[in-house]
Amino acid sequence: MKILLDPQIFNAQVYGGISRYYTEVFSALQKIKNVEIEIPIRYSKNEYLKISSLYNNQQKKYSILINLLSKMGVSTRKITKKKNRKITIDALKKQDFDLFIPTYYDPYFLEFIGDKPFVLTVYDMIHELFPEYFSDGKELAANKLLLMQKATKIIAVSNNTKKDILAIYPEIDAAKIEVVYHGNSIQIDETATVDLPQNYILFVGVRENYKNFDFLIESIVDLFKADPTLHLICAGGGKFNKEELDMINKLDLESQISQRSFKENELGTFYKNAKCFVFPSMYEGFGIPVLESMACGCPIILTHNSSFPEVAGDAGIFYELNNKADLKNKVAAVLDNADLRQEYSRKGLERVKKFDWKEASQNCYAVYVDALGSNG
Repeated sequence: MKILLDPQIFNAQVYGGISRYYTEVFSALQKIKNVEIEIPIRYSKNEYLKISSLYNNQQKKYSILINLLSKMGVSTRKITKKKNRKITIDALKKQDFDLFIPTYYDPYFLEFIGDKPFVLTVYDMIHELFPEYFSDGKELAANKLLLMQKATKIIAVSNNTKKDILAIYPEIDAAKIEVVYHGNSIQIDETATVDLPQNYILFVGVRENYKNFDFLIESIVDLFKADPTLHLICAGGGKFNKEELDMINKLDLESQISQRSFKENELGTFYKNAKCFVFPSMYEGFGIPVLESMACGCPIILTHNSSFPEVAGDAGIFYELNNKADLKNKVAAVLDNADLRQEYSRKGLERVKKFDWKEASQNCYAVYVDALGSNG
């Protein structure tokens, strides 16, 4: 089986759950006898790909040239993206592959794929459910629908995502949708040293819109006032914008709420030392931070909504969506009760064992074999 892996997501992400998914799955698939993987890419800034076995010597050599040009002040992003697209289209035209795997929703390849089968992974239906939060939401949703209609098989990252696909687009054939969970990648680096407060709640990732960061602050503001030693650490997601800073200053919480950037090997330390991780997002197709928190023994508080009950199971401390009082009470209970924290830490460490990249790659492989059979 020769698989042509589209580089869309590796052009777009330096870090990110989707590029992590493809790197982990295809690094494992590469070890299967009679499986050949081609990634038609000249260069990528994606950190997962660059340190994987998928990144070949020719690509590494080209990286040296690109890095040199960047140091000289030459903008290389458009150049490399254009080159990667040309290489991909040339590979599609050659037709020297059995199966094509698009890594996102740009349908550019349909013009060149001919009769070859392709398998599309759908990560969530966020653009369809919350179009008001995305300037390109309508276009992206239309492209996704087109690809779902034409795909030989569809992989959904959770049963909830599969349910959402069929609820929004009942015309999609349910029989061609298979559910494959993500695995866990995070590890705690005991050598990492991160300056963190003794008493903090953790928030991870981007904060805009449906991620519900403002809602979290408004829900637990009284907990900060009652305990001046309590902090909220926002790991990643970029620096606070003006609106966020204005809100924090208005509530007089600038000494207790901070944003931190981190290196890849440091994130586990953020989880490990937190009193709890709160994931107030209104919707996730899967929610990799749920796995990360559980794998690090950090109690997790999240809504009983979308994919969260499916992923967290009995290791999740759930609050009612949009209920500030309920969220506040759940956070307070965890902060005040060491035994409760220990209980949910233990549950999380056990629950995360169900999510494994090796198993995910085997399940993806089974879908790919099925796609080839369906096409034949």
